[in-house]
Amino acid sequence: MNLSESARAVFAVLAAAGSATRPRLAADAGLSKPTVSGAVAELEAAGLAAHSGTATGGIGRTAAVYRLGPAAGTVLAVDLGPAHTRVRGCALDGSLLAQATTSRADAAEAVRGTLVALPAGAPLRTIVVAVGDVTAQDRQGAGMRPATAKAGPAFDAMAVALPPGVPVHLENNVNCAALAELHEGAARGRHTFGYLRIGVGVGLGIVVGDRVLRGANGAAGELARLPYPWDDDRAPRREALEEYVGARALLRRAVAAWQPADGPCPRTTEELFALAGQGRATARAVVDRHAADVGRLAAAVAAVLDPGLIVLGGSTGADPQLLPGVRSELERLSWPTEVVSSTVGDLGTVTGAARLAVARGVQTVTEAVRVKD
Repeated sequence: MNLSESARAVFAVLAAAGSATRPRLAADAGLSKPTVSGAVAELEAAGLAAHSGTATGGIGRTAAVYRLGPAAGTVLAVDLGPAHTRVRGCALDGSLLAQATTSRADAAEAVRGTLVALPAGAPLRTIVVAVGDVTAQDRQGAGMRPATAKAGPAFDAMAVALPPGVPVHLENNVNCAALAELHEGAARGRHTFGYLRIGVGVGLGIVVGDRVLRGANGAAGELARLPYPWDDDRAPRREALEEYVGARALLRRAVAAWQPADGPCPRTTEELFALAGQGRATARAVVDRHAADVGRLAAAVAAVLDPGLIVLGGSTGADPQLLPGVRSELERLSWPTEVVSSTVGDLGTVTGAARLAVARGVQTVTEAVRVKD
């Protein structure tokens, strides 16, 4: 699609605003009113913008209001989580059009159902899939429907539902959640922070200057690769730290510490935290030890990044019961760093993936073949 430079600029502003008058488009795009009028006419002719009503200004004048047109299209975001798959279909202004949540095994059906619910005839611009491990090799093929070993069998099973010819981009799930915290979560208004996810695995989303730091290999924040254990008698093993801090090890420690007088042993971390919240002594002790372990990991993050803020997320990390112990251990081992719990919760990854998909979708329109004004 050939668009003039001014039309591209106005389209990007309109996508970010959702709806706007021509005076606002002119102000936000830094263009003259006549130039914006021509750009809007160009976008309307292409179906990329549409008139949606009028607005009355402070001096009584009315102005036409514009929104994205049907040809602007849609995007798809998929959170291929360890237990659940969450799918969102959005317009290029970020508005939610359809969504589904299902088990990981039914990911393909969730994708198909969401695609069917999107507006008929609207082009699907791009697809972002959040997975657990993304390397530079994965990213290199991201525009060609990758199905790499790192993405895993779950991606392969889900990918059969993706329409051909649409660019597919893999993104680290922790990075997606960090984006959600940055724009609408606990880190809103902060430009630099670390998002520390503690659940079945561990991971770190690093945001510096409002941008996610991905690293030379796309592996920045892969805390599982930190050497552990590290002492005179034991050699570090790959991903041993994740085995130690992850949810499975937490439950094993609960089983080892549990006494007959404590009642039924918790079978899930949710049950363990619920018992700790009720004041059950053994559960409380196990959770407190977990908080200290997470605090030590947070101290490592602070030592390397000095982020000023660490947001705790994940199936165990987001529980507010961890905050006192994490803060205490971090204060003991490092310099002052604010620690808060995630506010986006389980929806953080798909929310961030959708935001990234929208940004890429807008790029597919604004980075098309350019025509000079």
